[in-house]
Amino acid sequence: MRIAHDSQNFFLDGPGGRLESILWTPTRAGSPVLAAVVCHPHPLFGGTMHNKVVYNAAKTLDALGIPVLRFNFRGTGLSAGTHDKGAGEQGDVQTALDFLGNQFPDVPLLTAGFSFGSYVGLRAGCRDPRVAELIGLGIPVNATDFSFLHDCPKPKLFVQGGEDQFAARNKVEQVVAGLPGEKELVIVPNADHFFAGHLDEFNAAIHSWLSRRHPELHTLS
Repeated sequence: MRIAHDSQNFFLDGPGGRLESILWTPTRAGSPVLAAVVCHPHPLFGGTMHNKVVYNAAKTLDALGIPVLRFNFRGTGLSAGTHDKGAGEQGDVQTALDFLGNQFPDVPLLTAGFSFGSYVGLRAGCRDPRVAELIGLGIPVNATDFSFLHDCPKPKLFVQGGEDQFAARNKVEQVVAGLPGEKELVIVPNADHFFAGHLDEFNAAIHSWLSRRHPELHTLS
């Protein structure tokens, strides 16, 4: 599933220096239903915006006619600055959201993130009133505190591998069950943290959730 899009490579002016970025914009006319930013996993463990999980999430959003922005966190790839343990990186996400908000005024925003990117992206997305929906992919609950989500009633999708080595299934279920507002948890059976061999099911979970929330996406893609 794919629609025609324009692809732009550029740098955003982030709080820690320039941020290497890629924006996919549908070529069809008209205002999009949503615009999304997708955040990559931990840069100190090889995470970049080209990570397979991040790329697949972006591809699924793109197939629904949603503009998608990916970027490298500070100190990653060609992005300036140094890793800041998730604190400064929230400012990087805010820069990405500000860019999307200027590019697509009055269009609701969606923030998605994988692993480390889920923690940083969801924190920034919960705070920003322009962000209407959130997607957490492989949230690493074993060693990361996601209690901030208890103050965030925005609709949320979580997609987890059933054998995720960084997130015990019972702990993920406990975290999601205690959250306010609309939320959905999809467990991909037998999948590890990186959804190796299970990316089709991963993509289907994102596509299904957004299609149910926004039936009009089918008429636009």
